[in-house]
Amino acid sequence: MDLSKARERWTELASLIDDAQFNYYVRDAPTISDAEYDSAMRELEAIERQYPELQSADSPTRRVGGWRASEFAPVTHLERMLSLDDVFSLDELRQWVTRVRGAAGLPEVAMTAELKVDGLAVSLVYEAGRLVRAATRGDGRVGEDVTQNVRTIRDIPQVLSGEVPDLVEVRGEVFFPVAAFEQLNASLVESGRAPFANPRNAAAGSLRQKDPRVTASRPLAMVAHGVGALMMEGPAPQSQWELYGMLRSWGVPVSPHTVLAPTLDEVEGMIAYYADHRHDVEHEIDGIVVKVDDRSLQAAMGATSRAPRWAAAYKYPPEEVNTRLLDIRTHVGRTGRVTPFGVMEPVRVSGSTVSMATLHNQSEVRRKGVLIGDVVVLRKAGDVIPEIVAPVVALRDGTEREFVMPTHCPSCGTALAPAKEGDVDLRCPNAESCPAQITERLAHIASRGALDIESLGDETALALTNPEANREFVTGVEPMPAPQTPVLRNEAGLFDLTAEDLAHVRVWRERRRDGQPTGEWEQVLFFWTNEQRRRDGTVLRPSTPTANTRRMLDQVAAATQRPLWRFLVALSIRHVGPTAARALADRFRTLEAIEAASVDELAETEGVGPVIARSIRDWLEVDWHQRIIAAWRRAGVTFADASQVRHEVRRTLEGLTIVVTGTLDGYTREAAEHAVVERGGRAAGSVSRRTDYVVAGRNAGSKEARARQLGIPVLDEETFARLLADGPVGVSTSS
Repeated sequence: MDLSKARERWTELASLIDDAQFNYYVRDAPTISDAEYDSAMRELEAIERQYPELQSADSPTRRVGGWRASEFAPVTHLERMLSLDDVFSLDELRQWVTRVRGAAGLPEVAMTAELKVDGLAVSLVYEAGRLVRAATRGDGRVGEDVTQNVRTIRDIPQVLSGEVPDLVEVRGEVFFPVAAFEQLNASLVESGRAPFANPRNAAAGSLRQKDPRVTASRPLAMVAHGVGALMMEGPAPQSQWELYGMLRSWGVPVSPHTVLAPTLDEVEGMIAYYADHRHDVEHEIDGIVVKVDDRSLQAAMGATSRAPRWAAAYKYPPEEVNTRLLDIRTHVGRTGRVTPFGVMEPVRVSGSTVSMATLHNQSEVRRKGVLIGDVVVLRKAGDVIPEIVAPVVALRDGTEREFVMPTHCPSCGTALAPAKEGDVDLRCPNAESCPAQITERLAHIASRGALDIESLGDETALALTNPEANREFVTGVEPMPAPQTPVLRNEAGLFDLTAEDLAHVRVWRERRRDGQPTGEWEQVLFFWTNEQRRRDGTVLRPSTPTANTRRMLDQVAAATQRPLWRFLVALSIRHVGPTAARALADRFRTLEAIEAASVDELAETEGVGPVIARSIRDWLEVDWHQRIIAAWRRAGVTFADASQVRHEVRRTLEGLTIVVTGTLDGYTREAAEHAVVERGGRAAGSVSRRTDYVVAGRNAGSKEARARQLGIPVLDEETFARLLADGPVGVSTSS
């Protein structure tokens, strides 16, 4: 075998082994036998011995184990990654352009017009031309470190070319090419696996894989659409158009579809063209982004708390298609709300295949006049959420029937009722033991916004709490086995789970042939592998926990040490989201302190207020909620944020309202506001008579002027530092 053929065979074997490892360790679905795997590995080793130059750093022969997870560390962006303000009509766009012209004092302002890529926003940091870090957008301030995964994307240069800057944050969008996405989904369906919902989900799921090799196997691409921090010798680009030329000169991919539009007419021409050709480009789009071209004008216009004033995203109207409504069923959510949803003949709309859509409540079904069996107009509102708009009445043939809202919970049989008089929504009041509510709460506990237990997804939550979920659809199984008792009757036992508890859990699945459902059902083990026996009955390979099960148990154990605010979110206390949870954790430090606090004390917390405070108190007083907390404590959950209690920060600003404005040398705006909140103060965004102090840096502007007009003390940076340390005592103010 010569080198050329050896390289070709090496590539085939490495790909075969990569796929085998991924399917085995990640999907828990082996695609080849152990013998075939071992044979392929041995052949690969032999080729590398003969041709050592083929043994790359990521060769399967040099890896320890088959799959390695890497947690995503938080990354603080050098400059915030802002969002975009949307406009939904040409009139709104023209109004925005008028405001831009007014800010510039010019009758016409040149713009760039760009395709709004429907992908995943990323920030790439290059130092001296080398890629050192890549992160997702996150909340705009802090994202997730995905450097190793981004390095696998061929479009993204590891080293910039030409005259490189000292430092630059390249902002862009990672996407999954449409053609490749359709091929991927076709292969998934053909193999009996669930396809991705749309290219954006495929891009996000691929980029956030814990194993970079999985990301490498997906044909992700990227286009840059701007920069954050930029440090370079010589003059910076004066326009957005020049900036894109500079990025291109460095080897960074920039969209070939972007145009420089001297007038609004050119912008509207691009909008009209891609309204008809939005599916002709290599990636999904959902609009056109319009930006002021002059970067000095961009700086002068600035930004709101969430979006630049010098850019706007024109969103195309949602696409509509017709399909048949096969049935209307109901879903019981985490809070007990029972929601009707439509089951439809699958149809492709806005780049994804849709077979279900929400109908909100029984009044909405009646309002829209939708009957089961109707041909309906389906729209993806905002190109994201499927919505049934209306029936096509002219196509009715008399076989359609009216939907009747159930009077009892479809999950537990409890009589449904409004939460309070006048509510349109019906709810199941059996929060403690309704299987559907328990499943939804367990999935919520594991979600990214709560305890972030990646291996405990919706299907796993269902298997733990309601393994008989599909039993009503099963036909052709005789005799039917007795129903199983769920492993978890509520959330209390989550942290006590063992592999042995899961050994016999089976779920109902419909058999597929050539990727299509057959109507034949079977019960299969969910958490353990199948036992393999020889013909004589002796055990060849015993049943063992799957790799995913082991990962889940490890992640559940690790989750006991999550920060307090995550547990406050995980407990599904009504109205308590991440913002309120963080504020409560910052102030009270432990759950014990929150339990001991009165409603008034809770309500005094910044961002909480009386409604949330009463909700927390009511939740804590429910006996079965107390049992969940007690069980979690016995399992090792401390309900205390170690990062909060390892050092005590004096609460020198208790009860004070402080506004930070202008540019400070020693603090970013966010850091200064965090320092205020950490010491018990309120960091406000505007000056009023209730403001106690204004901290004014360079170019403070109208807020400083307003403070002086109202007689509010104005502090410089040095005085601000003394205020943080000692409080108001002895603080002198600037005049």
